[in-house]
Amino acid sequence: MGAKRPTISDIAKAAGVSTGAVSYALNNRPGVSEPTRRRIMEIADRLGWVPSSAARSLSDGRANAIGLVVDRPARVIGVEPYFMQLISGIQGALAGGPTSLLLQVTDNADAELAAYRRWWGERRVDGVLLVDLVQNDPRVELVRELRLPAVVLGEPVVPDLPCVWTDDEMAVAEVLEYLVALGHRRVVRVAGPTKFVHTQTRSRAFTEAAARLGLTEARVVHADYSDEAAARVTRRVLTSGTPPTALVFDNDVMAVSALGVAHELGLTVPDQLSLVAWDDSALCRLVRPALSAVRRPIAERGAAAVRLLLDVIGGGPAEQVKTSDPELVPRSSTAHPPPS
Repeated sequence: MGAKRPTISDIAKAAGVSTGAVSYALNNRPGVSEPTRRRIMEIADRLGWVPSSAARSLSDGRANAIGLVVDRPARVIGVEPYFMQLISGIQGALAGGPTSLLLQVTDNADAELAAYRRWWGERRVDGVLLVDLVQNDPRVELVRELRLPAVVLGEPVVPDLPCVWTDDEMAVAEVLEYLVALGHRRVVRVAGPTKFVHTQTRSRAFTEAAARLGLTEARVVHADYSDEAAARVTRRVLTSGTPPTALVFDNDVMAVSALGVAHELGLTVPDQLSLVAWDDSALCRLVRPALSAVRRPIAERGAAAVRLLLDVIGGGPAEQVKTSDPELVPRSSTAHPPPS
């Protein structure tokens, strides 16, 4: 049988005082003597009493929770380390405080919008974190309509919404410059879905850097971040008339999948094909050859977003916070291209 949660009445009975006196003591309000206050606090501690979050919410209007909805297929989230790193940063920033994270995974945009409406209507969250911003994102109008505090984890493309962003354009240019320095001229970037703002930002940066570096055969193709889609795209690209000598992927899962396709096709990495992953993770370090990767401050990004959201909830300004810059980590999957 489960133990009964101690109440103010239990404390009052044990202390031989009224429930009003217990309330005064627990809330540090005048109305009881200091010796009585200490005795009540000692009894409360002995009984294992903790304040009710529901009661606290009714008294100060706070839910003491922030919300995060991830609108991605569960099969993708289950294998992609990015969100685990992000949630690690979020939880690290919330640790030791009164605020918790309410997380939900949805499979379509309407379900995500419904979750925000329900959370806000039921006073279950004080604010939300928005990930994977898209062009003309309906969530932007919704949080404005509801006056729901929100922070975007992404580029500062919505002037009145606070955001935490990372300079992906710089990282894209660094990767291409590195591959060109190795001698690569035919480079294909396997990007995520075109609807995401961050995909568009990276694709634009890739195209501009390729033009600046004179890479006339560089191009972008798209997948959905999953290993299955990456395998199909990689197989198609590598069996084309003039295959690339280097592939750059928008996440680590797709890059690991491409490594398997290369082996399947009898291509040696890195002697015949170089691979670069985005979002460095344990996956990139554990496969053989280990994957060169762009290491982004994902946990830092999550923690910064939490701090900014809590500031906004408290009445702070809508700031645009830039994280530390990504860095390219060269490993064994990149080398000079084979002779033409």
